[in-house]
Amino acid sequence: MTPNAVSISSGPSRRSFLASTAVATAAVAGGMPLLAACGGSDSESREGATSGKAADKLLPTYVASTVAQPDLPSKNGSAAGYTGKDDLAALATSVPDKLGTGAPFRIMSPFWGTPPKPGNAYYTALDAAAGTKITWQNQDGTTYGEKLGAVLASSSIPDMVVVPSWELGGKIPNAVTAKFMDLGPYLAGDKVKKYPNLAAIPSDAWRMSIFGGALRGLPMPAAPAGFIVPYYRKDIFDEKGWSVPKSPEEFLSWAKDVTSAKAKVYACADMSWSSAGVFGVRPAGTLGWNIGDDGKLTYRIEEPAFLEALEWVRKLFDAGVVHPDDKARSGDPSQRFTSGQILVFNSDMSAWYGKTAEQAQSKPDFEIDAMDYFGADGGDPTLWASQPATIWSLIRKGASNETIENALAAANFAAAPYGTKERMLVDYGVEGTHYTVKDGVPVKNDRGNSEVINAWPMLAAPAAYFAHPDLPDIARRQVEWQQRMGVFMKKTSTYGMNIVEPSRYANLRSQFEQLELDYVRGHKKLSDVQEAISTWKSSGGDKLRDWYKELLDKNGSGN
Repeated sequence: MTPNAVSISSGPSRRSFLASTAVATAAVAGGMPLLAACGGSDSESREGATSGKAADKLLPTYVASTVAQPDLPSKNGSAAGYTGKDDLAALATSVPDKLGTGAPFRIMSPFWGTPPKPGNAYYTALDAAAGTKITWQNQDGTTYGEKLGAVLASSSIPDMVVVPSWELGGKIPNAVTAKFMDLGPYLAGDKVKKYPNLAAIPSDAWRMSIFGGALRGLPMPAAPAGFIVPYYRKDIFDEKGWSVPKSPEEFLSWAKDVTSAKAKVYACADMSWSSAGVFGVRPAGTLGWNIGDDGKLTYRIEEPAFLEALEWVRKLFDAGVVHPDDKARSGDPSQRFTSGQILVFNSDMSAWYGKTAEQAQSKPDFEIDAMDYFGADGGDPTLWASQPATIWSLIRKGASNETIENALAAANFAAAPYGTKERMLVDYGVEGTHYTVKDGVPVKNDRGNSEVINAWPMLAAPAAYFAHPDLPDIARRQVEWQQRMGVFMKKTSTYGMNIVEPSRYANLRSQFEQLELDYVRGHKKLSDVQEAISTWKSSGGDKLRDWYKELLDKNGSGN
């Protein structure tokens, strides 16, 4: 079975997700909810966070799944790992009775690639198994934020909408609290036991699903050690006898040595995402706020590391070691990576398995690996924990009880744990139609690869794990890399807190993503970035700091 993570790396909005955009969060810290401090009006109550005992009252009761124990348990914030083969004839059943009534409802979700036709064999089989009748309104994941904003601003919202954390910028967080229903009456406390797979979702992920003082989201859990991965072509490194760089200086020196414009081989893609890990830059959005050892609350762009990371990436561009298409932001860096035009690129964890499986037949010697992060001085890095949930499905306010019942039935089916018939169906589809079994391992065919993607796994998911029966060594290496890097993981003061910022600050940091792109490519000067930081502070950043200080004073710190 595949890992319970969607291949976000295929979508351009991934820059926001992977490196620098607003990330919604949920409360693990103690203290009073900020809601009381934000004022009494209905609009104001959508701002802030809910934490401590106030949040605990909203959460579903946690009942761990006992279906399959991982041979690589979670450690240092990693996902769990399964490296053995499933006995496909003895898969457990996690949904013994259909919980859906078959009533139709609509789901809007981001989709990367070409959506399958309505009524395809995969959708039909899932509906039959779960007792649902879903009309999927799949939207291009690359422009999903625009579509999401337009839909939430309209009076016509689908019954269920998938909202990724990287789209929670601007006015969307406030719209989420205004347009989607409180699921507490259906899931809080022991009520969730009607849906055992939802009950097995870790509580931290549910805390991340509290928006505007109510449990609104059905989460896709994520591993805190889910860092961006700097991949390198291990097969080529071994052939050439190259050592993996262990400092920013070593990387630049190696990059200059191996780049040959004449041979159309370049050292790397744009390394901005990985540079954040090298220099210890916090993510953007709510997670970017932190109280330092000096007791001062700062945002990521105010730290020296922010400029240091940008300056290092600019050196790579200036040295001509970055592929020209990456400088122009055209094409797919992962394809340049697999073709050998670039030797290092960064992406999320899903690319490790995805690219290896993709090249297995045509390039049997193809091998990629993940560089261990080094710090700015070549020592230990500082890596910032990812949030314990990053994607949610939500049910619109005003939905009928039957629609709610069917939406929760679908989410419960989608959240089936590894080692179950339901997980097998969600991940692989129908045997003989979407996959065949070879040497005890399910292998998707062309139809499986075109239909069994990007849909049902977006509704909800079990605790983060990796499992690749056809390439078990990849699952092992993924978990072990996360465990090694997790040793250097820290949590910001806003970790685990679902924070909805006041809408008046919605566009405060919108300029920085483009400015970062322009600066590292030589289109802007350092003084332009410094001026933007000053403008950010004077145009609302300092006032937003005061707002966050009040929030943290009342809720406590997430770290």
